[in-house]
Parts: sequence; C-alpha cells; structure tokens
Amino acid sequence: MKEVKTKVKHKEDIKLSILNAAKTLFTEKGFEATSIRNIASEIGYSPTTIYLYYKDKNDIIYTLHQEGFDILRNKLTVLAFVENPFERLKALGKAYLKFAKEHRDYYELMFIQKEPMNFLDQDPNKEIWEGGRQIFSFIVGTISECQNMGYFNEDSPNDIALHSWGFVHGLCSLYLTTRLEKVACENFSTEPAEVLLDSAFNAYIRFVEQAKRDI
Repeated sequence: MKEVKTKVKHKEDIKLSILNAAKTLFTEKGFEATSIRNIASEIGYSPTTIYLYYKDKNDIIYTLHQEGFDILRNKLTVLAFVENPFERLKALGKAYLKFAKEHRDYYELMFIQKEPMNFLDQDPNKEIWEGGRQIFSFIVGTISECQNMGYFNEDSPNDIALHSWGFVHGLCSLYLTTRLEKVACENFSTEPAEVLLDSAFNAYIRFVEQAKRDI
C-alpha cells in the first residue's frame, strides 16, 4: 500500500512540475513559441513523459486555465456571506483586481490567451465555459440585489453585469500588458500603474453610488 501511495505521489509531482513549467513558458514565450520539448527540457524529462499525462499543449493550457478558475472562484465565493449586495460587489471587484495582480500568469491564461477557448471549441464535451459562466452568474445575482436597493438603472442585470465585468477586466488587461503603465507615465506622472488600477475602480464605484435611485 505504501508503495502504491508513493507511486501516485510521484505521478502527481510530475504533473505539477509539467504544469508549473508550462505556465512559466506560456507566459514568458507565448503559447505558439512554446513546444512540448521546451516544457520537458525545463523539468528534465523527455517529451514522451509529457504525453503520458497530457494529450497535447492545448490539454496543458486548458488544465492551467481550470486551475486558475479554481483559485479565483475560491476567492470570490467566500464573499457570498457579505450581506449588503453593494458592499459585496465592491469586494468582488477588489478581489478580482487583486487576483490579476497576484496571479498574472493565471489571469492571462484564463482571460487573455485564446488557446483555452480553442480547446473548448474542439471538445464537444466541454462546450460551456464553466469557469466564466460561474463568475458571471455570481456577478449577475449581486447586481440584481443591488438594483433592488436602488443602485444602477432598471436595465437587464445581465447587461449591467457584463458592463461591470468588462470594465474591471479592461483595467486588468491594460495593467497586465503594461498599457496602463504607459498611460500613467504620460497623464498621471506621480501615480504608479498599480495605484491607478485601484483608483479607477474606486472612481467607478463612486459613480454608481452617486447615481443611486431612491427606493
């Protein structure tokens, strides 16, 4: 029994090594420029070993994509216990921004690189973008509760949720691709990009607060 457990742990360690190496290479070199051979060389194994655990590069990047969503989902779902929906929405946005800053490599795989979506399109058993759907559903529910308190207008909560998510994602994308840094240098000379990221979100929250309707 001990020998079996040791073998299982060894396999899991190899899979983890493959994923960690691939995550680094995909982020640094890009998906297309990274080969299975590159990943194998990074961890000191042969390419054949990689294929024992993953079908191809698309399989690897999709697995990483799912890992990232597991981390983000855990950070967001604990906020369901925040009773005030507007406070919950603010906390969701801040947690999302923090995730992008602390897990840049995962964020790019989850929301910027197209390969995980290509993998979904090619697999009839994985047509639904489950990770994205769960996050969007959580935002929609929170937006709907906020509307009941007078926040936002009476548009569809789906539309408002998509607008809100798109706004925060846009900030994250500008930050991660250093575009926000360039804007900061030219227009906010004393503000580092990371501070500008947070202040832009806070400005959005203030705008929503000022537009609150009386119920």
